[in-house]
Amino acid sequence: MRNVIYAINLTLDGCCDHTKFNPDEETHEYFTHLLRDEADLLVFGRKTYQLMVPFWPDAAKDPSSTKSDVEFAQTFVSKKKLVFSRSLASAEDKNTRIVRANLRDEILKLKQEPGKSILVGGVDVPSQLMELGLIDEYRFVVMPIIAGKGRRLFEGVNLPEKLQLKLGESRTFKSGSLLLRYLKQ
Repeated sequence: MRNVIYAINLTLDGCCDHTKFNPDEETHEYFTHLLRDEADLLVFGRKTYQLMVPFWPDAAKDPSSTKSDVEFAQTFVSKKKLVFSRSLASAEDKNTRIVRANLRDEILKLKQEPGKSILVGGVDVPSQLMELGLIDEYRFVVMPIIAGKGRRLFEGVNLPEKLQLKLGESRTFKSGSLLLRYLKQ
């Protein structure tokens, strides 16, 4: 069975609004490795998808992009993507499929299919998956920044009961960012 991994970078004060901070090169390298080696499907809601596309496809072709940005962008572009949306009329890239079906049923079906892990990003879809108990692993890169404003991780999440996780890995990056990998028990 495939795992569902929720991965995101955020600030010390829980801000996950990527317009409020810029991840460093090592963070990009970490997420590039995660995308390239561990996942073969990316799952987003419409808002996150529209932040990622066309930004990353454009970055892959931009000569002013950093090496780590280009590597992440190329890896991102190469992956299959699934977008849960009722309002998105069409996808901007050929590797994207829009799903209007039930989130729970679709993810359960995908977990049964052969393949690598399913990587979930953003806030709304992961929050719903968390409430449904469908996230197997959480990977957070916490940056040494206090944003002071912006959307916070897990705002509005309503769990039926406390979710106890097990620390699977922690690592400090040169920048002072901290990778925290938690596993569902």
